[in-house]
Amino acid sequence: MIDQKILVYGTKWCPDCSRAKSVFNKLNIPFEWFDTDVDKDARVFVMEKNHGYCSVPTIVFPDGSVLVEPSSSTLESKLKSLL
Repeated sequence: MIDQKILVYGTKWCPDCSRAKSVFNKLNIPFEWFDTDVDKDARVFVMEKNHGYCSVPTIVFPDGSVLVEPSSSTLESKLKSLL
């Protein structure tokens, strides 16, 4: 079980963000969502993590690792490794 929250930074209109949310929901793994279109601090954080680019989804895990625009299989594999 994942003890700490996973942070997901994205936008409502991004198809990759919707796909990532689907993977979380499929595995019943909770996450905290930050919309970079409305949350200025979230947008700044994402740009800092991605060398000036607002690449979404940017996903931060409790172990400190970060995935940016991961494929469904990469994200699912990472999530399963945390269980």
